[in-house]
Amino acid sequence: MTNPPFGTKKGGERATRTDFTFMTSNKQLNFLQHIYRALRPNGKARAAVVVPDNVLFEGGVGADIRRDLMDKCNVHTILRLPTGIFYAQGVKTNVLFFTRGETDTGNTKEVWVYDLRTNMPSFGKRNPLTKDHFAGFMKAYTAEDRHQVDDERWNVFTRDDIAKKGDSLDIGLIADESLSVYDNLPDPIDSAEEAVEKLELAISLLNEVIAELKAAEHPTRYEPAKTEMLHVAERLEVSER
Repeated sequence: MTNPPFGTKKGGERATRTDFTFMTSNKQLNFLQHIYRALRPNGKARAAVVVPDNVLFEGGVGADIRRDLMDKCNVHTILRLPTGIFYAQGVKTNVLFFTRGETDTGNTKEVWVYDLRTNMPSFGKRNPLTKDHFAGFMKAYTAEDRHQVDDERWNVFTRDDIAKKGDSLDIGLIADESLSVYDNLPDPIDSAEEAVEKLELAISLLNEVIAELKAAEHPTRYEPAKTEMLHVAERLEVSER
């Protein structure tokens, strides 16, 4: 089990490695490529990777990488973690579980998703996340027949279902009861801090685009930056949902 770095102070640079099939300045996507490409194609090599939500839905190169991941590996399970319990408050993360196949195509047939995020309490120092909170997930994950598990948080999506969604893995979240119950409205301080996190993310993404533009030595090299700007717009649009 591992997790890519969730950004660094030095941003806006594309990977200098030449063995990556898909080039992007998104560090999490690059590390995801590195991880699944490093697994031996023997049908046994496994990985569990913590990733932020943008890895699940980012378009363009992000969709290409997810498609390649699902081809080369059996992405059998996604755990949607509670907001803010990993890295920083307001950051939404997930755990991808996958096994490298013996071939390079068609290894993912269906993806099971457990939503440990929606309708969960706010976790922090006064209300820590404990092993007991994972009991439902562990029961579903280890079930001999996953289709027999009766848990609203546990849902399955076929590869065709995912393809129809543009190969987005931003799936499996159940209905949020707090949206219709006044007593469950989020703490205003938490909401303000989450808004700040989104603004900081927006600034970071725009700074990456600016860095690429400044680094361009010829007008034709602005095309990658234009593409990156479109990806930024997509990521900001989704973050406002």
